[in-house]
Order: sequence, then structure tokens, then C-alpha cells
Amino acid sequence: MEKKKILISGNEAIAEGALQAGCTFYAGYPITPQNELIAYMAKHMPKKGVFIQAESEPAAINMVYGAAAAGARSMTSSSSPGISLMQEGISYIAGSRLPAVIVNIMRGGPGLGNIAPAQSDYFQATRGGGHGDYHLIVLAPGSVQEAYDLTQTSFDLADKYRVPVMILGDGILGQMMEPVRLSAKKIKANTFKGWALTGCQGRKPNIVKSFFLREGALEEFNLKLQKNYELIRKKEERYEGLFLSDAKVILVAYGTMARIAKSVISQLRSAGKKVGLIRPISLWPFPQEPFNLKNKKIKYLVVEMSYGQMLEDVKLAVCGRQRIEFLGRSGGGVPSQEEMINKIKKIL
Repeated sequence: MEKKKILISGNEAIAEGALQAGCTFYAGYPITPQNELIAYMAKHMPKKGVFIQAESEPAAINMVYGAAAAGARSMTSSSSPGISLMQEGISYIAGSRLPAVIVNIMRGGPGLGNIAPAQSDYFQATRGGGHGDYHLIVLAPGSVQEAYDLTQTSFDLADKYRVPVMILGDGILGQMMEPVRLSAKKIKANTFKGWALTGCQGRKPNIVKSFFLREGALEEFNLKLQKNYELIRKKEERYEGLFLSDAKVILVAYGTMARIAKSVISQLRSAGKKVGLIRPISLWPFPQEPFNLKNKKIKYLVVEMSYGQMLEDVKLAVCGRQRIEFLGRSGGGVPSQEEMINKIKKIL
């Protein structure tokens, strides 16, 4: 039987989702607006495994690196400037083909910025962020329930493909509270990982590394990574589509902005306006399928809390077939329903 719903914040839902997924190691460093997550893990993680409040973000990500190499289901969380400090370690994890879950509850930037919500880390998340030709799987929840569910999915995907997975939220999603139905399924956290550094008695030694000096060895390894990424592209695109069959204007938004977009769509469709929504859930791999619409008269409106980062992926997906408009704010600015409605009316 499923458990009853509980009222919980987005940050706490991610933490609880990690615990339910069998996370056995967490290391992090406090930063607003994700502090509820680390506080929740500090309270509950010691019952499941190891919790460490690290001395810094680079220390935290390197602890995750070590624990992942030993086969633990490992996780860290932070917010924008903290995630920037972790980039070298994230590149090492990707370059060592290790599974790990990284949570970024975005805030305004650049620099220290402020503690208001933003979506301006999209490039960093979907383009790797550190050095080298690597990718993270990037998932963007649009509700507190989905934050809980996608956290569990993230651990499974990380183990399946041996890649780091990032949950990309923002300060609104992290702080807001909604009812969440907890999963009743039991997770086997200690699934055998034949590549892990668990002691080599009775078997050949395993090696976890991202350092290749022999001529041609690094290129050979990179080609293996690219094959893995291509498989992920084919198998792991995720999105939600609303009213795509008759829409004349399709909004494209993710996370918190998609929630606002749904309210706008409800208002406009009640008034007879044919408006739809594409909500990317996987930001990498970015969903291509919903943009393969043959009607060239369709217009897209990309709305995000940045100055046009996801916009570039939409342009690549549309490939010049239809017109694309943009509405964006950043630095803590959130596009309002009124701004979106006015923009749509101009397009129509």
C-alpha cells in the first residue's frame, strides 16, 4: 500500500527521495536557498549511512567522488556559486565513469548574486560545466512531488549509465511546500557494482581513474563516453506536452516557469485562445520529439528565468521550421502571468 501524503518543501522532498532511493553517503556545505535539504539530511542520513558537513564545496564533491568509487549511492547539494566551486570534481567524476547525484537549487547570479530564484545555470548544467567533453543527465522537476520522484529516478539513472546526474531546481521550488505521496517501493541500495573499489581479495583489482597518458588512450576513452551519451540521448528524453495538437502558440518552459505557464494556458484557453505547452523534464538530453511538428504556422514562446539559455536548445530543436519568440528575466526577476499573456497576445 502507498503511504499517506505529507506536507513537505521541495528541498526536503529531494532529501527524502534520496533516502528512499537508498542513498548511503551525503556530503555538502550550507548555502541558501537549499539549506533545508542539508538540514534534513543531517537529521535523517545517519540512520541510513554517512552524513558529512564538509568544510567547503570542493571538499564535498571530492568526498562524493571517493564514496562513489567505493560503490556507495552518493549525493551532494548546493546552490549556484557552490556548484561552480564543484566543477573540477564533477569533471573528475564524469571522467572516472562514476554514478553520483548532484542537486543545484539555483539562485541569482553571476557571482554571489542574491538568494532569489533563477534559471541562469542552464548552460553550466547542460554543457558539462567543467573541463572536457562530458555530460550530466540533467532533470528539472516542476513540482514538489516530482522533485521527490525524480530524485529516486536520478540514482537509478546514475547507476544504469555510470554518469553523474544533476537535479536542477530553483529557489521557489526548493522553498515551496506541497503534499507529497511517498513511494512504498523498497530500494536495494547495495546493488553489486563490479567496477567499484571494494577490496580485491578473490578478484582482479579494479581501477578508477580519469588520467590517461598513453598516446591515443584518452581519445579511445572519450569515444566510449560519447557512445554512452548517444545511448542516453536515445533512451532518456523526458517532457510533458499540453494541447500540442491544436495550439497556434506553444509555450516552452521548465521548472517553476512551467507552473506559471500552465496558469496562463488555462486562462487563455478559457478565452478561446489555442495555446499549448512543452515542458522539458530532461534538460540534457534535451527532448527533440515534441518539436517535430509539421505545422509551420505554429509559433513558440520560450519563457525562462534567464536571458535566453534554454532558448538556444529550442532553436536547435526547431531547426528554423517555425518562429520563436522569447521572454526572460534574471537576477531574481520572475516573468509574470501578465507579461506572458501580453506577449502571447502580440504573437497572435
